[in-house]
Amino acid sequence: MLDFDQDPSSSVPDADHAILAKRSRVFNSSSSSISVTSIMSSSNNVHIVNHPIVRSKLTACRTAGTSPKDFREAIRDISFIIGIEASRDLEEKTVKLQSPVNAFTGTEIKPRIGLTPILRAGLGMSDAMLSLFPKANVYHIGLFREKISLQPVEYYSKLPREPTVDLVYILDPLIATAGTAIAALNMIIDWGIPIKNIRYLAILASEQGLKNVLEEFPDLQIWVAAVDNVLTQNGLIDPGLGDAGDRLFNTLKSDL
Repeated sequence: MLDFDQDPSSSVPDADHAILAKRSRVFNSSSSSISVTSIMSSSNNVHIVNHPIVRSKLTACRTAGTSPKDFREAIRDISFIIGIEASRDLEEKTVKLQSPVNAFTGTEIKPRIGLTPILRAGLGMSDAMLSLFPKANVYHIGLFREKISLQPVEYYSKLPREPTVDLVYILDPLIATAGTAIAALNMIIDWGIPIKNIRYLAILASEQGLKNVLEEFPDLQIWVAAVDNVLTQNGLIDPGLGDAGDRLFNTLKSDL
């Protein structure tokens, strides 16, 4: 479980397991003919943030012995840099203001920004993004992977009835199978935000996960710190960094 926030002790009623029937998918890594290598080489939609600080912080996240405090801080720092990269082309508007010395012309971010962290692990990316967009609306959505079917199930949504923002950043540390990613994207699109106004930010992805999500949403823009080649039969990124939610909140199963 990497791109899903799954609580094995969850008592979600059986009836709720069907909430995402139209959104849920289980992926077979051999079911598609699209090459991940070709996707990443021919498309500008996947942005791998190549930076020494990002690589150093990601190494800390991968290391099993990293403390929860250090893990949280590394996730925050990576998220901040990814957020900077994912906002380079935001539209600006001109404003006329007064400095202590004289009048000047400056700029502000024009689109209304929304942040959508996927519970729980997306919370680890929220503070960094709020430091960049302090006026952003934050809309939490909750998804977990059902233990038998491995399908994503929606258990929480803070999306209002109508969109109140122009552009949404979805915050999800891990894209493993992309089941959660696709379910979250469908939620935001159904809410009324077009795919061109959605940006998906992750810390780590599998090649297969990127392949799956781009097959569904070829126009989606994704920013990620790194991509691992291997996705295990259990849906784990290898070598990955483990369960991001458990490591962020110090709830590793061995400790329960």
